Amino acid sequence: MSGIFETMRAYNKSIVYFDEHLQRISRASKLIRIKIPYSLPKLKNIIREKIKKARSRDLYIRLTLSKAKSGAKVSLEVKKYQPFSAKKYREGFAVMVSSFWKDERHPLARIKTTERLLYELSFQEAKSKGFDEAILLNSRGLIAEGTRANIFFVKDKILFIPSLKCGCLDGITKMAVLDLARINKIKTKQGNFTAHDLFDADEAFLTNSLIGVMPLRRVNKIKIGKGQNNKITQFLGKKYSELLHGNKKD
Repeated sequence: MSGIFETMRAYNKSIVYFDEHLQRISRASKLIRIKIPYSLPKLKNIIREKIKKARSRDLYIRLTLSKAKSGAKVSLEVKKYQPFSAKKYREGFAVMVSSFWKDERHPLARIKTTERLLYELSFQEAKSKGFDEAILLNSRGLIAEGTRANIFFVKDKILFIPSLKCGCLDGITKMAVLDLARINKIKTKQGNFTAHDLFDADEAFLTNSLIGVMPLRRVNKIKIGKGQNNKITQFLGKKYSELLHGNKKD
């Protein structure tokens, strides 16, 4: 295994959940035994200086830690973020269930490694068929995650999300959305779910640090919601946007 990475987004040159991203890559580095060549405060300052020099204020940041002869190499990519349109957020993504499956038993199943073949094959399969994203099932046929995002769905006003044991990433945006749901007294349940549970959902959405909260309009050929108006998705999307423009930034 050659390395690990974090993708982050900066609004007005301020990274959302900066400390949480650095802590997550630090935990992953210990798991794969690659020592970060800087303290986390120094690494944070290096990233800040890079951001200051960027022309855009809304930024995509990718931090990669890879193996090298000297021990470890840190790579940093900073570029203008190209957001999806407001129309896309209103209409939502169309996704498909991938024909590839994820081994949830793999010791690295829940961290972001640079070995992305499974994710890229699944993503390209979806794109080639006109979908925006692919949903991965695990070896037991249970929903794990998207190739680039965590997945939520709503049924009877309850917010469901796959358990970490299903092989999904412990997403930072996912945890923020779960916190928002609890604060606003939306009942949540983590567990084991199949694609049929998703097909029968009233609402569904994806989350990650770049897209925030993205509604789903269709899974395979099945329309999500059957006429529902995505009340919980819209509510949590709004609350998350308010959070980003509040004080949960660097």
